[in-house]
Amino acid sequence: MKLTLNRRPAQNDPAPGAGPEEDWEIDEGPRDVAGWSTGAQANTTTVIRWTAWGLLVLGPLLGALAYLSVPAQAGLAQKPLPPAAPAASGAQGAAGFAQLFVAAYVSAGEDDQDELAAYYPDATGLRLEGESGQRRPEQLTVVRLRQTAPKIWSVTVAARITGPAPDTKPDSAQRPDDKQDVPVLRYFQVPVATAPTAGGASGYTALAMPAEVAAPERITAPGLVYGPMRPALPADPRTQAVTEFLTAYLTGAGELDRYLAPGTRLVPVRPAPYTGIALDTLAIEGEKGGEPVTTVPADGTTLRLLAAARATGHDKVRLPLTYALTLKARAGRWEIAGLDGAPAPAPVSATRTGAPTSAAPSAAPATR
Repeated sequence: MKLTLNRRPAQNDPAPGAGPEEDWEIDEGPRDVAGWSTGAQANTTTVIRWTAWGLLVLGPLLGALAYLSVPAQAGLAQKPLPPAAPAASGAQGAAGFAQLFVAAYVSAGEDDQDELAAYYPDATGLRLEGESGQRRPEQLTVVRLRQTAPKIWSVTVAARITGPAPDTKPDSAQRPDDKQDVPVLRYFQVPVATAPTAGGASGYTALAMPAEVAAPERITAPGLVYGPMRPALPADPRTQAVTEFLTAYLTGAGELDRYLAPGTRLVPVRPAPYTGIALDTLAIEGEKGGEPVTTVPADGTTLRLLAAARATGHDKVRLPLTYALTLKARAGRWEIAGLDGAPAPAPVSATRTGAPTSAAPSAAPATR
């Protein structure tokens, strides 16, 4: 900034040279600093000052927000979730693989080593005998599946095999037309290993040829909550409700909804497989005797029961069926509140204390 000294004339200024006193002023020129006027510089200073105060106030808040958002974004404060494992760790695939292997094994004969090698590579060195396709697997299903080691499954497959009947007569008396195809249910155990392939999918291989084993052991049926099976009396409101429901459900006769409790949603079997329903016996929850029942309890009362019926097909053949149902009382009548997936087991405490429980009803109730 350039300063210039200018003499300021005083009032009644004497003539030049009249006196030694002179009054001088400093001419600072235009009041601009580096292109900014004094007013603009003041405004800028104010803005900077308020910005600094704003940063001081917002700084801790922004820091806390950033700290809290880091775990959700980067996962630093959260324990990473383990990768999702395949369903049942390959159990479903191992079961299907074993079924295919048993099907090929049952029908294999001479020169079928390559077909078996697709499941068990060492099968190429086996010696196979007999005619290919002489035995036919008609039904196969997995009846047991257990993991014996990591990525190794033991699969037991039931196969209904149709083939020549075994010789039951001496060779001298056996005639070719005596042999007939007889279906036999047999069981095979297959060890299956599983591992991920290059493409990421699961791969399978058998570790040995199938081993024929005994049928799975039967168990004792658990006790159920129902009382003993007794005849379904026509005058019993429960007999009427169940018969009307099953008739609409299985034969298509009548509207099914009129027999259902409010909120229950069921659809009839279509096409209707039967032409008639006869209810034979009932087992009622908590019922111990066979006293006749002709009344309906208060609204909202529920009970569970087993209903054994005979359904007449279009071929006039009657088939036994058993249904586990839940009934609910409303407006002086019983309505169907649920078609249960299985009979209800008795409480564990009742079973341990030796409380009397009934066995499951016979699959084929007596006909009338």
